[in-house]
Amino acid sequence: MTMQGAASGVALWRQVADGIERGIADGTFASGERLPGETLIAETYRVNRHTVRRALATLSERGLVRAERGSGTYVEAPRLTYPLRSRTRFSEIVGAGGREPRGQLIGASEELAARDLARQLGVKAGAPLIRIEALRSADRTPICVGTTWLAAERFPGAARVYESARSMTKVLAYYGVRDYRRASTRVTAGIVDAADAARLDLALGRPVLVVDSTDVDADGKPLLTTRARFAAERVEFVVENT
Repeated sequence: MTMQGAASGVALWRQVADGIERGIADGTFASGERLPGETLIAETYRVNRHTVRRALATLSERGLVRAERGSGTYVEAPRLTYPLRSRTRFSEIVGAGGREPRGQLIGASEELAARDLARQLGVKAGAPLIRIEALRSADRTPICVGTTWLAAERFPGAARVYESARSMTKVLAYYGVRDYRRASTRVTAGIVDAADAARLDLALGRPVLVVDSTDVDADGKPLLTTRARFAAERVEFVVENT
Protein backbone atom coordinates (compact mmCIF):
# COMPACT_ATOMS: atom_id res chain seq x y z
CA MET A 1 0.00 0.00 0.00
CA THR A 2 1.48 3.34 -1.01
CA MET A 3 0.68 6.70 0.52
CA GLN A 4 -0.22 9.43 -1.95
CA GLY A 5 0.19 12.32 0.50
CA ALA A 6 1.71 14.78 -1.93
CA ALA A 7 -0.97 14.17 -4.55
CA SER A 8 -3.95 14.15 -2.25
CA GLY A 9 -2.86 16.90 0.09
CA VAL A 10 -3.83 14.72 3.07
CA ALA A 11 -1.22 14.34 5.82
CA LEU A 12 0.43 10.93 5.93
CA TRP A 13 -0.58 10.25 9.51
CA ARG A 14 -4.20 10.99 8.60
CA GLN A 15 -4.05 8.54 5.70
CA VAL A 16 -2.69 5.85 8.01
CA ALA A 17 -5.39 6.58 10.59
CA ASP A 18 -8.10 6.50 7.93
CA GLY A 19 -6.80 3.20 6.56
CA ILE A 20 -6.82 1.54 9.99
CA GLU A 21 -10.27 2.97 10.71
CA ARG A 22 -11.57 1.44 7.48
CA GLY A 23 -10.07 -1.87 8.53
CA ILE A 24 -11.95 -1.66 11.83
CA ALA A 25 -15.19 -0.74 10.07
CA ASP A 26 -15.04 -3.59 7.54
CA GLY A 27 -13.95 -6.20 10.07
CA THR A 28 -10.37 -6.60 8.91
CA PHE A 29 -9.44 -5.73 12.50
CA ALA A 30 -11.99 -7.31 14.82
CA SER A 31 -13.17 -5.96 18.14
CA GLY A 32 -10.61 -6.73 20.84
CA GLU A 33 -7.98 -7.80 18.28
CA ARG A 34 -4.40 -6.62 18.57
CA LEU A 35 -3.29 -4.46 15.65
CA PRO A 36 -0.06 -5.22 13.79
CA GLY A 37 3.04 -3.72 15.38
CA GLU A 38 4.25 -0.22 14.54
CA THR A 39 7.05 -1.56 12.34
CA LEU A 40 4.69 -3.66 10.22
CA ILE A 41 2.19 -0.80 9.88
CA ALA A 42 5.02 1.52 8.85
CA GLU A 43 6.19 -0.96 6.23
CA THR A 44 2.63 -1.50 4.96
CA TYR A 45 1.97 2.20 4.46
CA ARG A 46 5.60 3.09 3.61
CA VAL A 47 5.88 5.71 6.32
CA ASN A 48 8.08 6.10 9.36
CA ARG A 49 7.15 4.93 12.86
CA HIS A 50 6.63 8.49 14.10
CA THR A 51 3.82 8.84 11.54
CA VAL A 52 2.32 5.55 12.72
CA ARG A 53 2.44 6.66 16.36
CA ARG A 54 0.61 9.87 15.54
CA ALA A 55 -2.05 7.96 13.62
CA LEU A 56 -2.56 5.51 16.50
CA ALA A 57 -2.66 8.36 19.02
CA THR A 58 -5.43 10.00 17.02
CA LEU A 59 -7.41 6.77 16.87
CA SER A 60 -6.90 6.32 20.61
CA GLU A 61 -8.21 9.82 21.32
CA ARG A 62 -11.32 8.95 19.34
CA GLY A 63 -11.84 5.79 21.35
CA LEU A 64 -11.28 3.39 18.44
CA VAL A 65 -8.13 1.73 19.74
CA ARG A 66 -6.42 1.29 23.09
CA ALA A 67 -2.70 0.90 23.78
CA GLU A 68 -1.72 -1.56 26.50
CA ARG A 69 1.71 -1.13 28.02
CA GLY A 70 4.09 -3.86 26.95
CA SER A 71 1.40 -5.65 24.94
CA GLY A 72 0.39 -3.62 21.92
CA THR A 73 -2.55 -1.67 20.52
CA TYR A 74 -6.00 -3.24 20.50
CA VAL A 75 -9.26 -2.42 18.73
CA GLU A 76 -11.72 -1.10 21.30
CA ALA A 77 -14.78 -3.24 21.90
CA PRO A 78 -18.22 -1.73 21.18
CA ARG A 79 -19.71 0.36 23.96
CA LEU A 80 -21.06 -1.72 26.80
CA THR A 81 -24.80 -1.16 27.24
CA TYR A 82 -25.09 -0.61 30.99
CA PRO A 83 -28.62 -0.49 32.45
CA LEU A 84 -29.17 1.66 35.53
CA ARG A 85 -31.97 0.04 37.48
CA SER A 86 -33.01 -1.05 40.94
CA ARG A 87 -31.02 -4.27 40.58
CA THR A 88 -27.70 -3.35 39.02
CA ARG A 89 -24.99 -6.05 38.96
CA PHE A 90 -21.78 -5.45 37.02
CA SER A 91 -21.05 -9.14 36.44
CA GLU A 92 -24.57 -9.84 35.18
CA ILE A 93 -24.55 -6.84 32.84
CA VAL A 94 -21.19 -7.75 31.33
CA GLY A 95 -22.04 -11.44 31.09
CA ALA A 96 -25.33 -10.69 29.35
CA GLY A 97 -23.33 -8.96 26.62
CA GLY A 98 -21.28 -12.10 26.00
CA ARG A 99 -18.18 -10.74 27.67
CA GLU A 100 -16.26 -11.97 30.69
CA PRO A 101 -16.53 -9.79 33.82
CA ARG A 102 -13.50 -9.34 35.99
CA GLY A 103 -12.91 -7.55 39.28
CA GLN A 104 -9.48 -6.70 40.66
CA LEU A 105 -8.68 -5.31 44.09
CA ILE A 106 -6.47 -2.23 43.74
CA GLY A 107 -6.27 -1.22 47.37
CA ALA A 108 -8.10 -1.23 50.68
CA SER A 109 -7.99 0.69 53.90
CA GLU A 110 -9.96 1.52 57.02
CA GLU A 111 -11.18 5.03 57.76
CA LEU A 112 -13.62 6.83 60.01
CA ALA A 113 -16.93 7.87 58.54
CA ALA A 114 -17.19 11.52 57.61
CA ARG A 115 -20.63 13.09 57.99
CA ASP A 116 -21.77 12.48 54.38
CA LEU A 117 -20.65 8.85 54.33
CA ALA A 118 -22.17 8.25 57.76
CA ARG A 119 -25.51 9.55 56.52
CA GLN A 120 -25.41 7.40 53.36
CA LEU A 121 -24.52 4.26 55.30
CA GLY A 122 -26.80 4.87 58.26
CA VAL A 123 -23.97 4.87 60.81
CA LYS A 124 -22.70 7.41 63.30
CA ALA A 125 -20.10 9.93 62.21
CA GLY A 126 -16.69 8.56 63.14
CA ALA A 127 -17.78 4.93 62.82
CA PRO A 128 -15.12 2.65 61.27
CA LEU A 129 -15.52 1.98 57.55
CA ILE A 130 -13.79 -0.33 55.09
CA ARG A 131 -12.79 1.35 51.84
CA ILE A 132 -12.26 -0.86 48.78
CA GLU A 133 -10.71 0.33 45.50
CA ALA A 134 -11.43 -2.01 42.60
CA LEU A 135 -10.94 -2.13 38.84
CA ARG A 136 -13.70 -3.78 36.82
CA SER A 137 -13.20 -5.02 33.28
CA ALA A 138 -15.10 -6.68 30.45
CA ASP A 139 -12.82 -9.24 28.81
CA ARG A 140 -9.50 -7.37 28.79
CA THR A 141 -11.04 -3.90 28.53
CA PRO A 142 -11.07 -1.76 31.71
CA ILE A 143 -14.56 -0.33 32.23
CA CYS A 144 -14.55 1.44 35.57
CA VAL A 145 -12.69 2.11 38.79
CA GLY A 146 -14.86 2.07 41.89
CA THR A 147 -14.39 3.21 45.47
CA THR A 148 -16.77 1.41 47.82
CA TRP A 149 -17.36 2.02 51.52
CA LEU A 150 -18.95 -0.50 53.91
CA ALA A 151 -19.48 -0.45 57.67
CA ALA A 152 -16.59 -2.34 59.28
CA GLU A 153 -18.81 -3.61 62.10
CA ARG A 154 -21.19 -5.36 59.72
CA PHE A 155 -18.61 -6.46 57.14
CA PRO A 156 -15.35 -7.20 58.98
CA GLY A 157 -12.59 -8.29 56.60
CA ALA A 158 -14.60 -7.32 53.51
CA ALA A 159 -11.48 -6.31 51.57
CA ARG A 160 -9.95 -9.74 52.04
CA VAL A 161 -13.17 -11.36 50.87
CA TYR A 162 -13.32 -9.12 47.79
CA GLU A 163 -9.71 -9.92 46.89
CA SER A 164 -10.68 -13.58 46.67
CA ALA A 165 -14.25 -13.30 45.33
CA ARG A 166 -13.63 -10.35 42.95
CA SER A 167 -17.32 -9.47 43.09
CA MET A 168 -19.21 -7.19 45.46
CA THR A 169 -22.31 -9.38 45.11
CA LYS A 170 -20.27 -12.36 46.33
CA VAL A 171 -18.87 -10.28 49.19
CA LEU A 172 -22.38 -9.46 50.38
CA ALA A 173 -23.43 -13.09 49.98
CA TYR A 174 -20.48 -14.11 52.17
CA TYR A 175 -22.01 -12.04 54.97
CA GLY A 176 -25.49 -13.46 54.42
CA VAL A 177 -26.92 -10.77 52.15
CA ARG A 178 -28.51 -12.75 49.31
CA ASP A 179 -30.21 -9.90 47.55
CA TYR A 180 -30.05 -6.14 47.52
CA ARG A 181 -31.26 -3.22 45.47
CA ARG A 182 -30.11 0.18 44.31
CA ALA A 183 -31.62 2.92 46.47
CA SER A 184 -30.10 5.89 44.67
CA THR A 185 -27.97 6.67 41.63
CA ARG A 186 -26.47 9.99 40.58
CA VAL A 187 -24.49 10.41 37.36
CA THR A 188 -22.17 13.33 36.66
CA ALA A 189 -19.44 13.98 34.10
CA GLY A 190 -15.78 14.54 34.83
CA ILE A 191 -12.24 14.38 33.48
CA VAL A 192 -10.06 11.42 34.34
CA ASP A 193 -7.28 12.05 36.85
CA ALA A 194 -3.76 10.64 36.53
CA ALA A 195 -4.34 7.60 38.76
CA ASP A 196 -7.55 6.51 37.06
CA ALA A 197 -6.12 7.24 33.60
CA ALA A 198 -3.40 4.66 34.24
CA ARG A 199 -5.87 2.11 35.60
CA LEU A 200 -8.36 2.56 32.76
CA ASP A 201 -5.78 2.90 29.98
CA LEU A 202 -7.09 6.35 29.13
CA ALA A 203 -5.21 9.41 27.97
CA LEU A 204 -5.16 12.32 30.38
CA GLY A 205 -8.03 14.68 29.68
CA ARG A 206 -10.45 11.97 28.54
CA PRO A 207 -14.03 12.09 29.93
CA VAL A 208 -15.37 9.81 32.62
CA LEU A 209 -18.90 9.26 33.88
CA VAL A 210 -19.02 9.37 37.67
CA VAL A 211 -21.73 7.25 39.25
CA ASP A 212 -22.49 7.74 42.95
CA SER A 213 -24.80 5.03 44.28
CA THR A 214 -26.07 3.47 47.47
CA ASP A 215 -27.34 -0.09 47.80
CA VAL A 216 -29.69 -1.33 50.52
CA ASP A 217 -30.89 -4.71 51.78
CA ALA A 218 -34.43 -6.10 51.70
CA ASP A 219 -35.31 -4.05 54.78
CA GLY A 220 -34.02 -0.83 53.23
CA LYS A 221 -30.95 -0.68 55.44
CA PRO A 222 -27.86 0.73 53.66
CA LEU A 223 -25.20 -1.84 52.78
CA LEU A 224 -22.62 0.08 50.82
CA THR A 225 -22.04 3.27 48.91
CA THR A 226 -19.87 3.53 45.82
CA ARG A 227 -18.30 6.19 43.63
CA ALA A 228 -17.49 4.58 40.26
CA ARG A 229 -15.62 6.29 37.43
CA PHE A 230 -16.53 4.81 34.04
CA ALA A 231 -14.56 5.34 30.82
CA ALA A 232 -17.18 7.39 28.98
CA GLU A 233 -16.22 6.07 25.55
CA ARG A 234 -16.72 2.44 26.64
CA VAL A 235 -20.21 2.50 28.15
CA GLU A 236 -23.71 3.59 27.27
CA PHE A 237 -25.98 4.06 30.27
CA VAL A 238 -29.62 3.08 29.86
CA VAL A 239 -32.06 4.17 32.57
CA GLU A 240 -34.70 1.52 33.15
CA ASN A 241 -37.84 2.29 35.13
CA THR A 242 -38.04 -1.02 36.93
